[in-house]
Amino acid sequence: MRASRLVQLLLLLQTRGRTTGPELARELEVSVRTVYRDIEALSAAGVPIYSEPGRAGGVQLVDGYRTRLTGLTTEEADAVLLAGQPAAAADLGLGTVLATAQLKVLAALPPELRGRATRIAERVHVDAAGWFHRPDETPTLATVVDALWHDRRLDIRYQRKDRAVERRLDPLGLVLKAGTWYLIARDRSAVRSYRVGRITSAEQTGESFTRPEGFDLAGHWSTSADDFARSMLRVRARCRIAASHVQRLRLTNEPAAVAEAMASATAPDAEGWIEVTIPSESFEVLASALLPLGEFCEVLDPPELRDRLAATAFAMAERYRGTAATE
Repeated sequence: MRASRLVQLLLLLQTRGRTTGPELARELEVSVRTVYRDIEALSAAGVPIYSEPGRAGGVQLVDGYRTRLTGLTTEEADAVLLAGQPAAAADLGLGTVLATAQLKVLAALPPELRGRATRIAERVHVDAAGWFHRPDETPTLATVVDALWHDRRLDIRYQRKDRAVERRLDPLGLVLKAGTWYLIARDRSAVRSYRVGRITSAEQTGESFTRPEGFDLAGHWSTSADDFARSMLRVRARCRIAASHVQRLRLTNEPAAVAEAMASATAPDAEGWIEVTIPSESFEVLASALLPLGEFCEVLDPPELRDRLAATAFAMAERYRGTAATE
């Protein structure tokens, strides 16, 4: 642990130049006293490092000194792939090694490129989670990750909407979708997706397994996600929508539903309206999606959706009519 910290301290000084003891302590998550003990250890090992007291002082390396300790460890190389997702790296237990790997990459760059990389990091931040989304609690994630790294079988208890089930799985991969972790695993002969937040218990069996040759995690997820989205589109409604407002459907429907609706769209009629068939998982969801279009949408079929929207519009009119009369 200390050896790793000494390397990290050395790389921090190489990439940042003169730095104060308190700044180093915060970065390394140790006390200032520990930082100065580490500086003494590096100096004793022959590293040309020195500190200057006072308000303008700090710790730095002799000008021109560059360490060659910039080779990445296996874990650090893995973590570099998650450089745009620090929260994901932390979930997977790679937060610290990611920080060290990034320092090593910066230290290996020539000064002009190092400055550019630092400016990018200061000016661009990627936050992939959606708004108003609270991530799942994932108490079993560490166990799942360890089994995934070492190709070990897992016995899990999984909470479905209606009941809990038990499964023995071969973990093949993890996917982070809009802030939610999914485990892709082989259950007997089928490869399925499991929401990690619904895994209430996970235990490694001690058995190893052989991964399917050529398994493509990204390709599998893309295909299964598209299939799942299409399978959820169980109902359809035929509607007339003002062409000037049809793009609002992109704000209220899933991409697969929007694509199907747009493929069914007719040319605008004399009044500037088009006819589309819109799929959805239920008429309740579809009603909520169509209400924001207001008077610019008319449901032609089925009758039950027309009745639902008519009842909602009537109730709204009555409520506001009553308010106007009171005022």
